[in-house]
Amino acid sequence: MKPKVYITRKLPDQIVNGLSGNFEVTMWQDETTPVPREVLEKEIVEVDGLFCLLTEQIDESLMEKATNLKIIANMAVGYNNIDLQSATDKGIMVTNTPGVLTETTADLTFALLLATARRLVEATGYLKSGQWKTWSPMQLTGQDVHGATIGIIGLGRIGKALAKRAKGFDMNLVYYNRSRKLEEEKELGIEFVSLEELLKISDFVCVLVPLTSQTSYMIGAEQLTLMKKTAVLINTARGDIVDERALYQALVNQEIWAAGLDVFEEEPVPLDHPLLTLPNVVTLPHIGSASIATRMKMASLAAENLMAGLTGALPGNLVNPELTSVQKGRGHS
Repeated sequence: MKPKVYITRKLPDQIVNGLSGNFEVTMWQDETTPVPREVLEKEIVEVDGLFCLLTEQIDESLMEKATNLKIIANMAVGYNNIDLQSATDKGIMVTNTPGVLTETTADLTFALLLATARRLVEATGYLKSGQWKTWSPMQLTGQDVHGATIGIIGLGRIGKALAKRAKGFDMNLVYYNRSRKLEEEKELGIEFVSLEELLKISDFVCVLVPLTSQTSYMIGAEQLTLMKKTAVLINTARGDIVDERALYQALVNQEIWAAGLDVFEEEPVPLDHPLLTLPNVVTLPHIGSASIATRMKMASLAAENLMAGLTGALPGNLVNPELTSVQKGRGHS
């Protein structure tokens, strides 16, 4: 009997066909709507492998129902939607899809920085609403990017890729990270500073750390107060890293100049969210990795992880390495 796999969102045929040859595959058939919790609770009972997205909360109570579950393949770099400790305790492998979305997400981060600095979304609305009557000296003026100081919070893969793009704009580069990256400092000409110093001197503050208990609300009222009144905050990491209420107040009170956000504490963001009312906030629907090529690579890598975990191999992107061999997964002899 083939191992059973459940996929929580409709995927392209070439991804599904690659799994169907080896497994009994069931898939939620909607491309745009997450699988309802009650459906997932029912479907997960007998599956050996789960292919999921960030939109699914894979918690302990759900895993308790999955008596055969051996691997959870998350189609994302982050995995804060999964109770990793519970999975590890139950011998369930958890994998992610790092690396393949680095350059695409860095592209989007820099694009969001440019759009926010130069007020591109606001200018488009200005034109389309018929407000553009003539050229005016200070009309829709923004902030220069070239020659400005960019502060990167989190110099991981994406942070490093962003720094390379910033160098092309002759920006001054500083970063804050849990630990210093001496090789990257030499390679990129980027300077390590404290978080407090980064916030004080940066014209653009880019948040690129993973969401953990240590980074939750890492940027709050106290941190925003340190920033320049002309500074721009960019967040393409996770919404919970920035205190949105504090950010709204900082923008309204002109403590900082603008913000560009691809992520929110609640997603999809409610349409009555205060940040959506501000003209100096550029908002995107979590599209950091949304290029056709990259999303296909992410899906393929998640499928490869799943297949490895269910065929006796060790997945290449195991995020709970305490499970040092597949034999420690439940159900393997």
